[in-house]
Amino acid sequence: MSPQFAIHILAEALLAAFWICAPLLVIAFSVGIAINLLQVVTSMQDPVFSTVPRLLACLGGMLVFLPYMLHKAAAYAIAIFADLGQYAR
Repeated sequence: MSPQFAIHILAEALLAAFWICAPLLVIAFSVGIAINLLQVVTSMQDPVFSTVPRLLACLGGMLVFLPYMLHKAAAYAIAIFADLGQYAR
């Protein structure tokens, strides 16, 4: 296996991980910003008030985007196993 091929495999793995995690990261970021703005406006600095809505939003996002994330993970695994012969060289 050449170094360029190993770098290509690693780049594909990182890109697949990014696309699998991206929906939940966007949800957590946007809910976090909204909650922080609400805390600034109301001057309420309770850590539970910022954590619980973010966790609930991530749980809801996980339920909504789970088929997409599983599809991306399965497509990556199939691609890796399909090229298994190239990795042995």
